[in-house]
Order: sequence, then C-alpha cells, then structure tokens
Amino acid sequence: MRRVIVDSAIYRDGRRTDGPADLSDALDEARATGDAFLWVGLHEPTEAEFDHVASEFALHPLAVEDALKAHQRPKLEVYDDSLFAVLKPIVYEPESDRVSSGELMLFMGDSFVVTVRHGEGAPLAEVRRRLEADPEVLKHGPTAVLYAVSDAIVDHYLDVAGELQVDLEELEADVFAPTGGNPANTAERIYTAKRQVLEFRRASGPLAGPVARLTGGSVPFVNERSQPFFRDVNDHLLRSNEQVEGLDRLLSDVLSAHLAQMGVRQNDDMRKISAWAAMAAVPTMVAGIYGMNFDHMPELRWVGSYPVVIVVMAGIVVTLYRMFKRRGWM
Repeated sequence: MRRVIVDSAIYRDGRRTDGPADLSDALDEARATGDAFLWVGLHEPTEAEFDHVASEFALHPLAVEDALKAHQRPKLEVYDDSLFAVLKPIVYEPESDRVSSGELMLFMGDSFVVTVRHGEGAPLAEVRRRLEADPEVLKHGPTAVLYAVSDAIVDHYLDVAGELQVDLEELEADVFAPTGGNPANTAERIYTAKRQVLEFRRASGPLAGPVARLTGGSVPFVNERSQPFFRDVNDHLLRSNEQVEGLDRLLSDVLSAHLAQMGVRQNDDMRKISAWAAMAAVPTMVAGIYGMNFDHMPELRWVGSYPVVIVVMAGIVVTLYRMFKRRGWM
C-alpha cells in the first residue's frame, strides 16, 4: 500500500495534522471530532491494493470497478455512502504538439476523500499544496477538495486550448502561404490537429453535465454553500468547450481551404502544361509535314524556304506565349 499511497493526511479546521498510519484508525480519528476529514491520494493501484481501501471506506463495488479499469467518461455518481466523480485532466506536449489525457477518480463521503490517479496529467500535488496554504478554503471539508481539483483541471483546459490555438494559427499561415508548403505534410498536420482536438473534446465535453449538477446544490456530500464556486468552474468549462468547438470548426475550414487550394494549384499546373504543349505542337506539326520527303511539295526547291519556315514557327510560338501570358496560363 505504501507504493500506491502518494499522500495521506487528516485536515482539521483547514490545517494538516499528523494522524495514524492505519487508514481505519485515521478515518475513525477524523470522524471523532466532526470537524476533520481524511484525504488519501492513490496512484494506479492494483485490484488487490485497492481492495483494502475500498473496504475501509465502504466504497461501492461499481465505483471501485470504474476506478480500477479507468478509461471512463467524466461523470458524477451518487451512491448510498459516497459520491464518485471522474475527471479527465489533459496535458499538452509542446515537443510533439500532442494532447494526452489522464484520469482522476474522486470518492467523497462522511469525513473522507479518496483520489485515484491514472496517468501523469492530474495536478493533485499542486492542488494539495495550494489548499494547505489556504486553510479558509480547506476548512469547508471534502467539498473544498472536489472544487479545487475540478477548478485546476478546468483551468488547465483553457491553457491547452490556447496552445492549440497557436498551432492552428501556424497551420493557417502554412496553408495560405504563397508557396503552399508540402501539401501532404500540411494535410497530415491538419488531421493530427483534429485528433488532438477530439482528445480534448472527449475530456471536456462530457464534464459539462456533472459540473452543472454541482452548481444546482442538491448533490449529496457536497456543501450547498459551494454553489458559487462550482458556477465559476462551470463558466470556465463553458468557455473551454466553446473554444474547442471553435477550433474544431476552424480546422475543418482550414482543411477545406487546403483541399481547395490544392485543386486550384493543380488547375494552374494543368494550364501551364497545356500552354507549353500547345506551343510545342506548332513547330512539331510543321516539321512533321516537311519531313515526309515527298517530291512534289511547295517551296521545297526555294532557297529561302528554310529560314522562312523557322521564322514562321518562331512567330507562332511567340504569339501563343504572349496570348497565354495575358490569360495567366504562364
């Protein structure tokens, strides 16, 4: 258990206190006074390791199963003895311009909070430090932990959305550049960006329902006076979802513009090829006619026929070139 327990502490009146190492004794101590709660943080526990925690805190088997398997959608579930919340923090990797998501499960009940982290994206250590530095918030009990965790995750959504916006602006610059860049590479980057936005939407979109429930103030184990704080989280989440929806639409528009520009460039190339082919066809035709070696052909015996034919062919080619140039084919 020591391997998976990242941190465990009793908080009384908003301040961290030392408690028993045994979870059962620590929970009894937190419940004894009524003004304290136990916060246990776990990282990717196995089924055997989590069984002990589940039995000590009387966690619902369905919630325990979800916490162990991970790969859950953000949700909020109420059971007889606890509240179960799933959140998906996301991380932007600037080296590869990729978005990856983790999972954070939070159990709340009578004088306890259990957080289970999967992946590296959950900012629990920073959240715990911030809360411990602000006893006025932490004294509100487990609700303060739920608020602080959800607020940190949603605020980071906005940061990631800003990073994706920068990537989109770079893509737009490449697509509308005069040279057009490498078409295959640009299309791949657009599709990759759409996959990152999709990963973002899978984390932030389903979270709207649970956060909206928390703003209603009728969720068990959640302090009703916390509604204004969760409304603030909900406002940030709405902004984040609006941004990601806008990014998705813009990427679709950029992809359409890229495909349209590729079609325009292909048409330009075809016009140029056609123009050069037309200019090459005239001297080829004349040379082909005079290369048939018939005895009775006009001007074969005339001394000036060769230069005249060359001048005529050159004149026709120059005329075609100027005509194609005026029409923008060259």
